Amino acid sequence: MQIILGSASPYRGELLARLGLPFLQRAAQVDETPIAGEHPAALAQRLAAAKARAVGAGCCGAIVLGSDQTAECGDLLLGKPGNFAKAREQLRQLSGRSARFHTAVALLDTRSDRLLGDLAVTEVRFRPLSEAEIDAYLHRESPYDCAGSFKAEGLGIVLFDAILSDDPTALIGLPLIRVRRLLQELGVAVL
Repeated sequence: MQIILGSASPYRGELLARLGLPFLQRAAQVDETPIAGEHPAALAQRLAAAKARAVGAGCCGAIVLGSDQTAECGDLLLGKPGNFAKAREQLRQLSGRSARFHTAVALLDTRSDRLLGDLAVTEVRFRPLSEAEIDAYLHRESPYDCAGSFKAEGLGIVLFDAILSDDPTALIGLPLIRVRRLLQELGVAVL
């Protein structure tokens, strides 16, 4: 059974490789614009399914994995900052607060058109951050392509007081515990 990761993300690719299964990686072309009033968890789930379906269109005999992550802090939806100024502002807003990261995964079996999905929620408690710490961190790691403006798998870990999750890879972008369980449901054994 061919596995296709419907994402161009190097982070997701590195995570999926941990399972030791061969896979292809293809970018998913999906409009990621939130629907008015859409909760961040619902947005992540909708986009994960849309990515699996977009990459799975025209594929036969494959399992396509789509994933998406959204983040919220209070009423603030945290996206990928894209540049230093926006990342600085995000980290200022997160300083001393908690944020919730919603990491959705969807697996599409193109043989049967069966779509399975799951969601991992991770709470990140940020410690109080000084302006100097924020600037030093951003200059060292440049996390402009990461929701929340940090890389938990790198130096970003020093920004936190705690991470609360039942799936430790979810915060990086792909909840492997859930992926393994969904693969098994589709008949793919990891071990």
